[in-house]
Amino acid sequence: MSHTIWCNTKFNAAATRLLTEGVPGHRLVVSAVANSSVLLAGRADPALAEADVAFGQPAVEDCLRYPGLRWVELSSAGYTRYDRDDLREEFRRRGAILTNTSGVFSDSCAQHVLAMMLSLNRQLPQSLRDQLTDRSWHYTERRYDSRVLTGQTVLLLGFGAIGRRLADLLAPFGVTLFAVRRQTRSERAVRIIPEEKVSSALAQADHVVNILPENAATRNYVNARRLACCKPGARFYNVGRGTTVDQAALLAALQSGRLGAAYLDVMDPEPLPPEHPLWGAPNCFITPHTGGGRHDQDEALVRHFLANLAAFERGAAMTDRIV
Repeated sequence: MSHTIWCNTKFNAAATRLLTEGVPGHRLVVSAVANSSVLLAGRADPALAEADVAFGQPAVEDCLRYPGLRWVELSSAGYTRYDRDDLREEFRRRGAILTNTSGVFSDSCAQHVLAMMLSLNRQLPQSLRDQLTDRSWHYTERRYDSRVLTGQTVLLLGFGAIGRRLADLLAPFGVTLFAVRRQTRSERAVRIIPEEKVSSALAQADHVVNILPENAATRNYVNARRLACCKPGARFYNVGRGTTVDQAALLAALQSGRLGAAYLDVMDPEPLPPEHPLWGAPNCFITPHTGGGRHDQDEALVRHFLANLAAFERGAAMTDRIV
């Protein structure tokens, strides 16, 4: 069966060629209102009315408007704009499918968190800061403030593709691993806990990793009350969404010493203004939303789509399905 595939993502030349050559027998419609960033909502495009498959960031209202649309693959792991009851109901009514590309970013995000866990434990950012400033020889502090990850306790707030991959990477260190999510079914080597057990898990965790998506239930999830439950000196990491953290409360926890350190890859707003107090907060380390970054991102996104396209044509299970 031939499909009309609409795409509004700006890919590099290699990925564009891979997509074009990877859909023989299908019609590829490249949107005239292409999207350069997944952080921006896609603009309405009447050309989507011709398509039964969309790849990229289609406008939500267009997804609702055009009944011929049978499958949408988002070119992002995040899907906050599409996490709507009306869209879910409409897609289910027409038997349409919504997938994201979280599998493309899970390994890079998980490695990013692990890199910061290890570097904070080994005092690497602090030593780099010494080298870039007064070049003082903090032998005693750096040596005796160092920790080993082996046997520590890690709490994951959220347990999707990134959390599962991070759990795999942490396995050799023999950590005690807790994860909170709505579905409390068991997982290998991970203690899945319900919402009501979060406070007690926070009190045990050496590392708290926030991987929560943005929605009505998660905004300011990491607030003053939950931060007060943290084990003194715990490290906090955010690779979910900036809006899931009360940043004023986070700043206070860093300034008081309740938290030993924070690593933030996502913030609210983004870009974080140069005058924002988090830049100068004690033991707060920031990267500019690059946790999912990888040099072959565009090609990986296209390969993910093509693999799902093959499954879609066969009526087989599709990767990273949301609806």
